[in-house]
Amino acid sequence: MERETVLDEYAFLVSETDEKGIIRFANDDFCKVAGYSLKELMGQPHNMVRHKDMPKAAFKSLWETVQQGDIWTGYVKNATKDGGYYWVFATVFPFESCDGTKGYLSCRRKPSKEEISEHEALYKEWKRSE
Repeated sequence: MERETVLDEYAFLVSETDEKGIIRFANDDFCKVAGYSLKELMGQPHNMVRHKDMPKAAFKSLWETVQQGDIWTGYVKNATKDGGYYWVFATVFPFESCDGTKGYLSCRRKPSKEEISEHEALYKEWKRSE
């Protein structure tokens, strides 16, 4: 049985990727909850924390939204390094730096138990139709 890591009320997980989804930054909360050191995360694809229960349609929606320059929000079940998982409510912001470098900033907070239950059921349906 996978072990769930429940975020505390004040946890605020932040990561930044380049436009291909390669991690350029992760804050302490993200590292702690995911179970990786910053050194282990840097230069790796962000989908290294993608949980197998997440439907492809959820990430298709995310990528289509941010690549159009729009902000995406949604509920995500992520995997931890030790084989567990954690749920977040994520907001992903596309940006362009002054030097023209494009990327994405993702900020995450703890979702409610009701939000998790609702999205767990929804994502199971979506997975069945994949």
